[in-house]
Amino acid sequence: MTEDEFAARATLIGSVPYSEIQTVPENLTYIDSLELAGEPSRLRYAVRYVNAAGQRAAFSNFLLIEPAAKIAEPPSSLNAEITESAIALKWDPPRQNIDSSTPVNLLGYNVYRVTASQTEPGQIPVNQAPITTAEYRDRNFKFGEKYTYVVRSVSLGTLARPVESLNSNSVEAAPVDIFPPTSPTGLSVAAGPGRLALFFAANPEPDIAGYLIYRSTDPNARKPWTLLTQSLLTRTTFTDENVDPGKTYYYYVLAVDTADLKSQPSEVVSETVP
Repeated sequence: MTEDEFAARATLIGSVPYSEIQTVPENLTYIDSLELAGEPSRLRYAVRYVNAAGQRAAFSNFLLIEPAAKIAEPPSSLNAEITESAIALKWDPPRQNIDSSTPVNLLGYNVYRVTASQTEPGQIPVNQAPITTAEYRDRNFKFGEKYTYVVRSVSLGTLARPVESLNSNSVEAAPVDIFPPTSPTGLSVAAGPGRLALFFAANPEPDIAGYLIYRSTDPNARKPWTLLTQSLLTRTTFTDENVDPGKTYYYYVLAVDTADLKSQPSEVVSETVP
């Protein structure tokens, strides 16, 4: 379609005053509210400037859109629950399409997340492919950060292309670490001349800051056990060289996370110095 043909057939649907242009930092937005009925139509849009004297510039590039009426409504009742390993999101599926028709044209959902440093959702969902259930667990988060989530329905649009709905209600989540690590496991001790060497498995939590090693010569004594590590041990081995031959020593380990939360003690192991 030529510019003259477009000008002859086009309808003016709206305008943006200069006062609004001055206050917008980068991009102007105009929403064309459509009342779709029956089969979708193909719409062609263009924009042009008009000066104070009413003189009109040439049209911009043409944008061709074929709206689809049977697109699912947005999800509703989005809520978030914070767990130790994930921010669990749940929502209600749409009950109809935007034209009030059923069955719902629904391929799945896309989840979008905004951090405190962002002003609006990004264009890439946090899920790699549309979610087919009405829930999602976001495991890629950090304690101490603030997040805002929205969910969009995904429908099959024209030309077999996926089309997203508008945003669901938004929900905020500010996860705080109140979850202590699990107890270290796999603790063992090996004896050598003048020393005892401890080994244990690394904790699975991603926020582990280190470990504390405790020792006693009497596991039943009421006296507190001796802390051998004055600073956090950042490896999973420890050699105790402050030992006496012929004595038996008992050990346990605590895990500590970045929020300074401590685990329950590991199992107690013992060994006698040769």
